Amino acid sequence: MKENRYDDPLFFDKYGQMTRSREGLSGAGEWRELERLLPDFAGKRVLDLGCGYGWHCKYAAGHGAVSVLGTDLSQKMLDAAREKNPHPAIEYRQGAMEDLDFPAGGFDVVISSLAFHYVADFPALVRNISRWLAPGGDFVFSVEHPVFTAQGPQDWVYTPDGAIDHFPVDNYYFEGKRDSVFLGEHVIKYHRTVTTYVESLLREGFTLRHLVEPAPPEEMRHLPGMADEMRRPMMLLLSAHKPA
Repeated sequence: MKENRYDDPLFFDKYGQMTRSREGLSGAGEWRELERLLPDFAGKRVLDLGCGYGWHCKYAAGHGAVSVLGTDLSQKMLDAAREKNPHPAIEYRQGAMEDLDFPAGGFDVVISSLAFHYVADFPALVRNISRWLAPGGDFVFSVEHPVFTAQGPQDWVYTPDGAIDHFPVDNYYFEGKRDSVFLGEHVIKYHRTVTTYVESLLREGFTLRHLVEPAPPEEMRHLPGMADEMRRPMMLLLSAHKPA
């Protein structure tokens, strides 16, 4: 996650206008499904990788976590997190997740929301997370779905009159860097298959507990563009456990 687009003032302003930025967890279409995967935070030490505005940090702290460390590459994100989601149990710290280093067994829960598709070497990151987690720990994260990241631009194919025709999936098995368009700006992301996400966990000794492709909740499908999200998966949620 070395490309720090979120500290660009224009890009950050556009991000701040998204529903999930304005309304928090309730404004995220995948939140209901993700919440079901989260462990009991009571008494836990939590690490949030790519914490953004800190919504998930505040949730963990509010549900009894004894300490929550939220990390993000973007200083603007961390400034917003400290303003919007402060809590005595939360520390916000700047840094690229690829460069972080923590003592073995220093956390009981590691979470991440829509950040790992910015990381070039996911298996190496999982190796670190496995070491940072204490035995019996939990690892829960969301990423953009590989169907969504495969081709690159992440846009629909349109008919001559401008209506949505279909969503293209191409080069699925060719993993690696993609030049994507997000919020009207070019952003570097990294595509990998569902197999790579799952096998990276299994190779490090994790037990896979849940794999979920969340559909938009019915009450949000009236929002602009949300009904079209029923036509292809946009996100992938995974929950894994490190055996005691």
